[in-house]
Amino acid sequence: MRVKASQLVPGCILLNDVKGKTNRPIMHKNTVLTSEHIVVLERFLVTEVDVSTKLEAGELFQPQNNQTQPTQEAQPDISLTKQDSMPFNAHYHLVVNDYQSLFSQWQSGITVDIKKVRMLIIPLLERVREIGTAVFTLHHEATKEAYFYHHSVAIGMLSAYIGMKMDLPKQEWIQIGLAAFLSDAGMAKIDHSIITKQQTLTAADMEQVKLHPTYSYRMVKSIPAVTKAIKTTILQHHEREDGSGYPLGLKGDTIHLYAKIIAVCDTYHAMTCERNYREKQSPFKVIEELQVEQFTRFDPAIVHTFIQCLTHFSIGMRVRLSDGQTGAIVFIDKQSPTRPIIRLDQNEELLKLTDHPSLYISEISES
Repeated sequence: MRVKASQLVPGCILLNDVKGKTNRPIMHKNTVLTSEHIVVLERFLVTEVDVSTKLEAGELFQPQNNQTQPTQEAQPDISLTKQDSMPFNAHYHLVVNDYQSLFSQWQSGITVDIKKVRMLIIPLLERVREIGTAVFTLHHEATKEAYFYHHSVAIGMLSAYIGMKMDLPKQEWIQIGLAAFLSDAGMAKIDHSIITKQQTLTAADMEQVKLHPTYSYRMVKSIPAVTKAIKTTILQHHEREDGSGYPLGLKGDTIHLYAKIIAVCDTYHAMTCERNYREKQSPFKVIEELQVEQFTRFDPAIVHTFIQCLTHFSIGMRVRLSDGQTGAIVFIDKQSPTRPIIRLDQNEELLKLTDHPSLYISEISES
């Protein structure tokens, strides 16, 4: 039955996916709703959903027609709900939405409320173990219209995950994720027309964009609760090993480890997302580019960890190639993990990707 969101009660069972403004599912079919789920639906301004005529416990669901939609002031504070009980997808989109609200405040000159920021992002960062390598697919959630807001949340998750896989203590990889989440806060000080520009940025535009690490740093430098490591990382997250980065042109060991981790994750997410002025690229093509640059612009140890995590292929895993062919992995060369041997579905021939540099894995196939 189709009912208003205001009529939902814990125990209702969704009959269809619920999609947000980006047309991405924020809750999936067959989800048993809790009070936290209902709050999320209210926050996403979902007005109606399809639910089963029976609750999870088996009793008949009887929506009350006299219920009214709660006002914004009456809605529970999502930060006080048990966020880890939400589906990760819904939790992620909620944080993206709230980041957009924070960013609008920063554009208006409101200072960074670090307590609010921590309450927003840290519960999500703590779910990196839960979702594992799914952090590498967060680019699928972003649209080109909302890319910017997804980017800060996604690189926070990616950076925390890589920090964890590098065996850093939890306290440190949480700091890395927090620094990544705030690293583009300074974009709020850049002309909004540049951020939303539909065409490739001009040289003058890029000079403006290159100021954002400095602006981000200034926004947090006087906050006692932000560690020196986080402040340094925010300032340095666009520095590169060979000195080609900005804003200071630092090299090698003068760049903080956390900033080096964010640099790799930032590049990966930006290149795998669809942008207003650029098509998205395959994750596996992107990491091949990272491999090429690991001894010039990026830290080789971090790139190695990143690649090992993303290319955690297994024999029999199905893939789709850049030319549309599909097949199954039959052999993986540890020296070239992005270029395994594939048995093609069309003719069962073995294709050695190392012999075909123009071909690459475009995605893990679902069928």
